[in-house]
Amino acid sequence: MARTSPTGFDLNEFKAAAHPRSTWAKKDPWARYEAWRYNGPFSRFNRFRNIFPGLGIATVAFAGYCAYEAVFLKDDHHHGGHHDEKHH
Repeated sequence: MARTSPTGFDLNEFKAAAHPRSTWAKKDPWARYEAWRYNGPFSRFNRFRNIFPGLGIATVAFAGYCAYEAVFLKDDHHHGGHHDEKHH
């Protein structure tokens, strides 16, 4: 006779039910209510892609500002180590 667990837990039945293509998963009444979490806009790829929604636009805007500043906003006063002696 097969040895049964005192709790009624059957490991083989658990493994069969956990398999994604099991007959138990097909009979699960909540499966279609849970399916939306992993499809469409909530798929793993789309969740990762939308982690930083404005990062692309912000990067382009910042690069544009840096280019504008480098070309058009040049400082005429060079604050290097060469000061005139008469400005003491």
